[in-house]
Amino acid sequence: MDPKLFATVFVTVFLAEMGDKTQLATMLFAADAKNGKWTVLAASMLALCAVAAIGVAAGKWVGDSVAPKTLKWVAGVGFVAIGAWTIWKA
Repeated sequence: MDPKLFATVFVTVFLAEMGDKTQLATMLFAADAKNGKWTVLAASMLALCAVAAIGVAAGKWVGDSVAPKTLKWVAGVGFVAIGAWTIWKA
């Protein structure tokens, strides 16, 4: 295992999910006194693991199907477009 890659992915995903609607929904379920906190924790962890597995599988497929340079261009243009759209709507 590459510790640098592990740390990069962990920090990136952790910061992206912090305050995300997924975390807020999980907090609302846990705040309800009649819900078991361990059930909420287990269900939310399993859901996030399943979504991450789908992301890894999709990334593997895209990485095998699209040239890395093309993928970087598409991702870059996509992020710039989303940023421009966000600024435009602000």
